[in-house]
Amino acid sequence: MSEIEEQPRPSGEKLQKVLARMGQGSRRDIETWIAQGRVKVNGVVATLGARVDLHDAISVDGRLLKREELAETVRRVLIYNKPEGEICTRDDPEGRPTIFDRLPRPKEGRWINIGRLDINTTGLLLFTTDGELANRLMHPSYEMDREYAVRVRGEVTEEMIEQLKAGVMLEDGPAKFTDIKEAPGGEGFNHWYHCVVMEGRNREVRRLWESQGLVVSRLKRVRFGPVFMTSDLPMGRWREMGQREVDILSEEVGLKPVQLPAMKEKMREKLDRLQRKSAKPMTRTERSERSKRVLRPAHDDAPQVEPERRARAPRKPAGEGRGNQRGTLAERPSEVRKRTPRPSGDGQRPGPGRKR
Repeated sequence: MSEIEEQPRPSGEKLQKVLARMGQGSRRDIETWIAQGRVKVNGVVATLGARVDLHDAISVDGRLLKREELAETVRRVLIYNKPEGEICTRDDPEGRPTIFDRLPRPKEGRWINIGRLDINTTGLLLFTTDGELANRLMHPSYEMDREYAVRVRGEVTEEMIEQLKAGVMLEDGPAKFTDIKEAPGGEGFNHWYHCVVMEGRNREVRRLWESQGLVVSRLKRVRFGPVFMTSDLPMGRWREMGQREVDILSEEVGLKPVQLPAMKEKMREKLDRLQRKSAKPMTRTERSERSKRVLRPAHDDAPQVEPERRARAPRKPAGEGRGNQRGTLAERPSEVRKRTPRPSGDGQRPGPGRKR
């Protein structure tokens, strides 16, 4: 009986995975670049499925990547409260404001947006310099649910709610809300709801409500997976996650923690100035420098509810602990209910709907 020879395992990592980890872009973006012939390995145009290691010379659009860039993973994460009127692209031929206009420029890599929001949708957007983290957070297998506050115009019946939770057929396939909760606010035929979807399909939330003959007049994303939008982050502003927050987010998708790069005091002060400046409308001079128009943040009147009352789909348990910024990485509803309520004034972190 002849022995079956084992096939040697390919050495190195997949090219798109290496470039994504460096923050060059998401895996999907990089696969497109490879197919377009924009990536070379050792001077030869790369093909999809190619594997590389630290000894290979990789270039993108003719720029040779440094070896230390290939060896190091920098995992920074920004939380951004997107205003109405910004589009989720780096460059717009029509000169409209983009979600990248207000962000600081990272020293290593570039910001990769984790998912998209359409031009009329406001609220929570995440950015990271780690393409692998971005890829996992967007991949359906990791079940990152998205929660929205939506103002609906029209009469909403119990039958409609049950139909939206059971599922409806849209032009691109079946879709549903995994949960819907009515929220305070609204008057007449305008009512606020919190609803949860498990995918990030184009205009999915709007199309689901429209399938019932209703009109969505306001839409704001208030949660992405374990990350909540909080009232202390005004529209048009961003902030960077701390080490503990990034570690919790990484654990959610099975990634090992990565130490954040050390930040000098001057850089920290510069970021603080940028944060304060980002909340202000850009002047015409600033817009012309980027060939864009002036942006004025929209008014934010979406209702907010406490984390334990938010609509949620069942999810995998999160890593223990909370972020080092109040109200951002919130506890699971089941964990909140188990806790004994603390009296006010003890330093408990308030949720998005609580007041100090």
